[in-house]
This record gives sequence, C-alpha cells and structure tokens, in this order.
Amino acid sequence: MTNADPHAPRTVVPIEPALLIAEAFDQAQVTEIRHSVTSCAHASGLSGQRLDDFVLAINELITNAVRHGGGRGWLRLWRESGALVCEVADHGHGITPQRLRDRSRPAPDTAGGWGLWLARELTDAMEVATGTAGTTVRISTGLTTRNHTPR
Repeated sequence: MTNADPHAPRTVVPIEPALLIAEAFDQAQVTEIRHSVTSCAHASGLSGQRLDDFVLAINELITNAVRHGGGRGWLRLWRESGALVCEVADHGHGITPQRLRDRSRPAPDTAGGWGLWLARELTDAMEVATGTAGTTVRISTGLTTRNHTPR
C-alpha cells in the first residue's frame, strides 16, 4: 500500500525522445544504415541538397569507421533544438593531431583523406573526439520548417 494519491497525474519523461537511430554496423550494414539515415532525415524535414549533403557526410563517416576504425562502428541519429545530429563512433587507434588540424581540401588525385573534409564541408557543425581507444565524430545540420502552401 502507498500514500500516493492514485488520482494524481503521472509524469513520464522519455529517456531520449528524439533518438531516431542507434545502431551498430560493419561493412555489411553500410548501405542499410545509409538508407535508414536518409529515411529518418527526410521524415525530420531535410530535403533536396541539404538531405543529400547530410547523408553523404554520414556515409563518409561510417566508411571511415569501417576502413580505419576497426572494421565496425556505432551510429546514433537524433533531433535536437532545431537540428539533426549524427554521431559515428569507432574503436580504431584514433586520428593524429596533425590530421585533425589540417582543414585544407585534399588534392584532387588523392585516393584518401576526403571523409572528414567532406563531413566538415557538407554540414553546419562537426566535432571530433579521438584517442587511442577510438574516435567519435558528431555532425549536425539545421532543420527548417516546411512551408505548406495551398495550390
């Protein structure tokens, strides 16, 4: 038995109400994850070039996680304060400080080195936390409200 008023309204707070995707991945899931990100980002309000840019940036990050971060990673996608945020983490050996400081565009004939540069260029913000236990990259892009006009 309890002293609580059985008729008092209950407050239920969801743990992460805006979480859209939380998924581990490896090489076999890259395409599936990209399709899921595209669907969720579109449903959240991204469209056109902004949608394409955000998905391409995420694709570069998950590809980097597979190639350089131990063959697998973890992706989370959520809405936050008018933005769509994606975090990709891996368990690789980290990114060198020199590589992180280099914000110049890779040479056109360079086979690698485009992933972080593209992610930075194609999104509104990017943060990187890296060390010997792995790397986490967080990118975000602003969401604009859809204007529905009658025809």
